[in-house]
Amino acid sequence: MSPVGAYSWADLRLAANLITMGRILLSPLLFVLILSASDTMGTSWTAVAVGWVLGASDYYDGKLARSSDSVSRWGAFLDPLADKVMILGAGWCFVAVDRLFWAPVLIITVRELLVSAARIRWAREGLSLPARHSAKLKTLVQGAALSVAGLPPLETHDWAPSLAIWLAVAITVYTGWRYWADGRAGAVAAAGRE
Repeated sequence: MSPVGAYSWADLRLAANLITMGRILLSPLLFVLILSASDTMGTSWTAVAVGWVLGASDYYDGKLARSSDSVSRWGAFLDPLADKVMILGAGWCFVAVDRLFWAPVLIITVRELLVSAARIRWAREGLSLPARHSAKLKTLVQGAALSVAGLPPLETHDWAPSLAIWLAVAITVYTGWRYWADGRAGAVAAAGRE
């Protein structure tokens, strides 16, 4: 295994990274299931089940990487990418079938893009910011909100997915602010050491 600080093509064959790449490749299946259930506003037990399996793979790949000491630079890059593909893709699919209002999904999208841009910028400056535990909680809450939107028993209860997605927005904005604050503090500390 290569050091965590370097990219190695061989690391893509690590079991944890294969699971993560599988999550990315299977996400379009979730999107198709949501969009094909447009007559029920995207609610579908099959879509919910696929979403839960993809979400469980997020937990499992991280646990596998840590337990087998196969944490890699590719995994650190691919895991948050897979989360964003799945969450943002499903969110916009629910907007397309009129299950979710576009504004909260747009806020989540903008936050994810801004944090990704900041992460790239600070990485170029040599600043590495590990994800806080709240970042995993954020992804879990986002996934739960999308599950609520997809549950067939809640098809006629618009308040449930609306409440769930706005709760996800709140934690998404909060964790984005924390990440930005950590990055600024790290940049100031690094400048002070120069």
